[in-house]
Amino acid sequence: MTTLLGASEIRALAAQLDLRPAKSLGQNFVIDANICRKIVRLAQIDAEDVALEIGPGLGSLTLALLEAAKSVTAIEIDTRLASQLPTTVASHSPSSQNLTVINEDALHVDQLSVKPTVLVANLPYNISVPVLLHYLEKFPSITSGVVMVQAEVADRLVARPGTKDYGIPSVKAAWWAQMSHVGAISRSVFWPIPNVDSKLVRFVRHAAPTDESMRSDVFAAIDGAFAQRRKMLRSALSNWLGSSIHAEAVLVKAGIDPTLRGESLVIEDYCAIAKAKLELALGS
Repeated sequence: MTTLLGASEIRALAAQLDLRPAKSLGQNFVIDANICRKIVRLAQIDAEDVALEIGPGLGSLTLALLEAAKSVTAIEIDTRLASQLPTTVASHSPSSQNLTVINEDALHVDQLSVKPTVLVANLPYNISVPVLLHYLEKFPSITSGVVMVQAEVADRLVARPGTKDYGIPSVKAAWWAQMSHVGAISRSVFWPIPNVDSKLVRFVRHAAPTDESMRSDVFAAIDGAFAQRRKMLRSALSNWLGSSIHAEAVLVKAGIDPTLRGESLVIEDYCAIAKAKLELALGS
């Protein structure tokens, strides 16, 4: 039977490793086993899933994942933590042979020896969006997952058009998946206690809104629109498209009012802009 880590074990492991949690790496370790099992339930993991965990830390969530999944691949940037994790898992879980640990920067991992089906992670606030988008892009086998992120980041990921939180993360994430809030997390479940609130976001992958070959232009349109989000689109997209006159022509061809702002558009609208840009360039 798997036994999960409690607060005293987490602190003892940290002391054993002479580990002082690093703010630069977002090292706030989960010390509540119930929260770990809740995350696994919300991720709807079953015995056929190949789970991918980013930043396993001392192993709290890793052990809960091993209870439910077929296997777990954990990517950890801190060498001390990556080296300790197999030992901790071996002493707490009968499924330790189902764990693979990769000691790398998660943003530099482009290939894995397995095809993960689900992503579960406690992501540091400063890299949470880049990491999530990176894994959605590079690993199409990931069909769903749950990430624990700073509350502000969670609100941006799930935001809808016309709201203050709606922005680049909201639209780009929507290329790959539907995002939804599935819970708030108390600061008290972490050690050390962070000075920010956290939330859980669940995602479910869906078909891309247009061909993958268009994505770079779609994302360039998104970046342009939100770089000057208070400006009308014909002005905000002028740098990307060469001039406000050309930007207006592209927007009209896409069927979008040039006086709108980027925050009122959904991912499909940005796809229409990219398509119109291409068609005008081809003279069609």
